[in-house]
Amino acid sequence: MVSSKATAVYDEHADWYNELMSPTGGGDYIRRVHATLSDLLGPGDGRTCLDVCCGTGAHASAVAGLGWTPVGVDLSRNQLRHAAHRLPVAVADATALPLADGSVPAAVCVLASTDVPDYPAVLREIARVLAPGGRFVHLGVHPCFVGAFADRRDASRTVIDSRYTDRSHTFDSWNTTGVRARLGAWHVPLSDLLNGAAAAGLRIERTAEAGPDGVPDLFGFLGVKA
Repeated sequence: MVSSKATAVYDEHADWYNELMSPTGGGDYIRRVHATLSDLLGPGDGRTCLDVCCGTGAHASAVAGLGWTPVGVDLSRNQLRHAAHRLPVAVADATALPLADGSVPAAVCVLASTDVPDYPAVLREIARVLAPGGRFVHLGVHPCFVGAFADRRDASRTVIDSRYTDRSHTFDSWNTTGVRARLGAWHVPLSDLLNGAAAAGLRIERTAEAGPDGVPDLFGFLGVKA
């Protein structure tokens, strides 16, 4: 995962993140992530699925379990040290993928949209390497209900403030022990996310929301390259 200067900000947190994203550390959250990812991606037939910003490879099992062959790229070498035990990997910036145009039939980007300063640029690069008719699944924190602008301390409601339109990098979070408080995040409003997909040439065929208490904390979509 990358920062505004294309540095691997997750390198010094790789061991912690590997545990956080494990079935034991992630618990119900990771199970919901993988269930939503599986629902959107659908079955494969052994062909390649590119895992963009794959991190520690925490989602490779969900992709492989659908019949795809996952291959991961990430800028963090320390995260890839963990990922290499789960799928073939390469060091790469998500905005400059080392792949030819139209070369992969499917791609996913899971829980990484807030880790990059320009997610629409990542979407354009993913669309470039997708084959015509190729499938792309975005799955991330919900752009309307998760962020520095959202207070989720009360499980029965989420309180949104005026910072929803603030796209700057911030460490502000109601959860002082989570990823956002430790590494910071960029906010991607819903309009930026959907407009970025459309501008990249991805036709959105399905969307999905998931959450434990009525207010979703995950949002995903399946896009198909025209």
